Order: sequence, then C-alpha cells, then structure tokens
Amino acid sequence: MNQIVQAWRHVFKLDPDRPIDDQTLEAVCSSGTDAIMVGGSSGVTYDNTNSLLGQIRKFQIPCVLEVSALEAIVPGFDLFLIPMVLNSSDPQWLIGNQAQAAEMYGEMIPWDTLVPEGYIVLNPDSTVAMRTEANTSLTDSEAAAYAQIADRMFQLPIVYVEYSGTFGDMELVSAVGRRLEHSRLFYGGGIVDGETARLAASACDTIVVGNIIYSDLNKALETVAVIKNSSIQI
Repeated sequence: MNQIVQAWRHVFKLDPDRPIDDQTLEAVCSSGTDAIMVGGSSGVTYDNTNSLLGQIRKFQIPCVLEVSALEAIVPGFDLFLIPMVLNSSDPQWLIGNQAQAAEMYGEMIPWDTLVPEGYIVLNPDSTVAMRTEANTSLTDSEAAAYAQIADRMFQLPIVYVEYSGTFGDMELVSAVGRRLEHSRLFYGGGIVDGETARLAASACDTIVVGNIIYSDLNKALETVAVIKNSSIQI
C-alpha cells in the first residue's frame, strides 16, 4: 500500500461542483487534516477540478483526485484514487470504466500514482447509490464478505464504506473492519461534528469528512481536533 495513504486518519473531501471561498479553503487546508480528497458524484468536470486543484496547491498538503469521470482527470495530483463499487449490480462500476480508461489512455497512465478503492455503497437515497445501482440492503456479514474479497483476493489497499449524506451503521462498519487484514478501512457519510467523528473513527482506520464543510465550517474543523487529540487507535 502507498505509505502516504496508510498514515491517513482524517481526510477532508471537496467537491469541484460546489463553490468554496478562499477563507474556508484556507481553514480546511490548514486544519491539520492529513489530506484533501477532490471528487464528487455529479457535475465534476475538467475545468472545475483543475480550478479547485489550483486553489489547493497554494497550501502544503497532500491532494488526491478520486476519479469519477474520465473527462475530469486532471494531472498534478499527488495520487489518483480509482473507485470500484463492489456491491454494484452493473459491472461497469466494478471493472468496465477502468478497462475503458486503460484502453484509451493505457500508455499515458501514471500507474505508480494509482490507488484502487473497493467501495461498499450503503445509502439507497444517495446519488452514488442510484448512479451505480448499488445493492444497499447488505447485512453486516454480507458487507464484511465483500470487504474480505477486496482485501484477500483483490488485495485492494483501501476498502471504503460509504453512506454518503447520512451517518451509517457503525456495527456494520466494525464488522467490515474485523474481516480486513491488509486493506485500510475508510468511512464516509454523515460525519458532522466531533462526536460523529469519534464514533466513526472507533470503527474504521480513516474518516472522510465532506458535506459539513459547506454548511458549518467550525463543526468540520472540530472533526480534525477530535481525531488528532484523541487516544483512539486507528
């Protein structure tokens, strides 16, 4: 696994399709978070991704692109996270899009900067669940089985449990974590303050905080302080 990713405990995720003012961006990038992830489920273009990268590059912080659209791939990021939706009913989201990218750009792909992620998408009302036709009704043991395949068979460096917009079932997240031996467990969804950050961090390795940045910056910054100042072993 890339050693940079392995050390992350807290990540802020910024959406290129959502405006962010300079003061907020500075606070986020200077907060003590381990990295900035750039990505979104819709409205992501080359232009808005490139613009956001230019803003972030004013600060000394790792910046990674989570690739959701081929046309929005922008050079200059430290790493490129490649999502594979493990519980999608459409194989296009597991391997099809990736194969298309390899066919089109194989000779130009910086393979050493690519980090695959095995997503388990669990909020049925989220854009990403509807777009990928994800089976969101997984039991704890079913979700853990997906994760174990990602970890032991696919040897993915990241397994990402995504509740996108709502705080998830931490018992399920913990069940997933217990089945992982090598993959790092990311969690995203509904982390809106220090308490939800603490609860999520107790069940996973790395928390990803996104939406709250745009509605309550102070609460977003609180999530960093809780993780960095806590004794939780992640």
